[in-house]
Amino acid sequence: MVAMSISTFIPFTGSWVTFILLLSLLVVFLSLFIKRTKFLYSLRNVPSPVALPLIGNAVQLNCSLEEFFRKLLEWGKQFGDIYLLWVGTRPFVFVYRVEDVQPLLSSSIHIDKSLEYSYLKPWLGYGLVTSTGTHWQTLRKLLTPTFHNELQQQYLKSVVRETKTLISSLKAEVNNVFDVVPYAKRAALDIVCETTMGYHLNSQVNFEDDYVSSVEKMTSIIQMRFTNIWMANDTIFNLTSLGKEHDKALKTIHNFVDNIIMERKIQWKTNRDSNFNQPINKKKALLDLLLDYSENNIGLTDSDIRDQVNTFMFAGHDTAAMSISWILYTLGRHPEHQQKIIDEFEAIIGDNELTMDNLNKLAWLEACIKETWRLYPVAPLVARQIYNPIKLMNHNIPVGSTVLINLFMLHRDPRYFPNPEVYQPERFLSNSQKPPPFAYIPFSAGSRNCIGWKFATMVVKASILSILRAYRIESVDSPDQLRLISSIVLINKYGIRIKISPRQNDNTSTVISESDIKTKED
Repeated sequence: MVAMSISTFIPFTGSWVTFILLLSLLVVFLSLFIKRTKFLYSLRNVPSPVALPLIGNAVQLNCSLEEFFRKLLEWGKQFGDIYLLWVGTRPFVFVYRVEDVQPLLSSSIHIDKSLEYSYLKPWLGYGLVTSTGTHWQTLRKLLTPTFHNELQQQYLKSVVRETKTLISSLKAEVNNVFDVVPYAKRAALDIVCETTMGYHLNSQVNFEDDYVSSVEKMTSIIQMRFTNIWMANDTIFNLTSLGKEHDKALKTIHNFVDNIIMERKIQWKTNRDSNFNQPINKKKALLDLLLDYSENNIGLTDSDIRDQVNTFMFAGHDTAAMSISWILYTLGRHPEHQQKIIDEFEAIIGDNELTMDNLNKLAWLEACIKETWRLYPVAPLVARQIYNPIKLMNHNIPVGSTVLINLFMLHRDPRYFPNPEVYQPERFLSNSQKPPPFAYIPFSAGSRNCIGWKFATMVVKASILSILRAYRIESVDSPDQLRLISSIVLINKYGIRIKISPRQNDNTSTVISESDIKTKED
């Protein structure tokens, strides 16, 4: 009797365990189902192309990069101020009206960049671009003083020196049709390398340098991952040949930067007041300032230093290169503005020393640059990951969404830029009506705007001015012939094709030289 009671009790107990497990799984499933249903319900009224279950809009997005960008613009026109794309089960909300841009970018809450920026972490670690939360806030506060005006003046000589090398390299292309982007990239890489690490890379001369080719390879691979949903998964990507190329290039970059930091650290400790790798004056590279911080126990580890150096190398050279290229393109379409820039330089600076102060007096040069940034924003998409609900265009955007601002369309809002497709530098002269805040944001805006925007502006101004004093520029392609691609930066599929001709028989006589520049130590 007792034995029978025990035997009947055992399966009865097992049934209860199974029942409780199944009930728990059901509760979890229902909880996830309800959560997902609420998530989908909150986005139900956001306009969207037809999406399929599980894969979303993957079919429409399985296209070439230039077709992808064209579709983004077409959907913006078709659906209006806000629209939604599903990449698998992830929602991407696109906006381009200042009414949405301002609350998003001015927020102190929505400061996290999209999940896609994780592709940069193997290279950039937890630098300014990829870090979040309190770590980012600490870094931002710490690094902001490194871009003060006095340092800009010191860096000006480096910019002019490397631009002079660029002008010399371009002699081989006189009267040819060629893509200026590779030339601009190497010049920008030399500029940023010298100002960031105090190292003369000479990539404009040494085409076979492993670091240079590795930076180009890494940039290309990361740009591809930003727009190729099939390479989004790290496990899949690491199994591909591109994943192996990525790791090889990454190792080369880290070894190069680590060696520079180690050498610079030894020099820094030997004599803090020495010129290090700067034979001309006592200017400091960004790396020297970071070493100062580290020595004074201001919260920078060796890993932090490497992350910041890599971040500024990556963020600085590609954006500067494309800025220079696009500005040459727009000026090549409008030769009358080239002459105005030259005339303005002669009237305001002439034979005087070039300083940041008088460089900033060149209003027409600045207007031409700003109008180019309006038409061809270097970083055309600004992305934020939503970790707190936000209301955009009367739609409640839930946690887990990614919001992207399309600067290409934002800068073409006819309410603030009449005849938006027309190149009119006059829009940015002091006597013109200014657009409202957040309607024009070539360097993003808010607390996560580009920390180096003043440096980038100085690089572009000095470079364009030097090039125009040496050459006349003629652009080959009309705007209708461009095949734009939006990845990390805005590029044209076939490059920026131009023709150049010397302004004088001996064009080197017109080039700004280092002796024309005044620095604090002079």
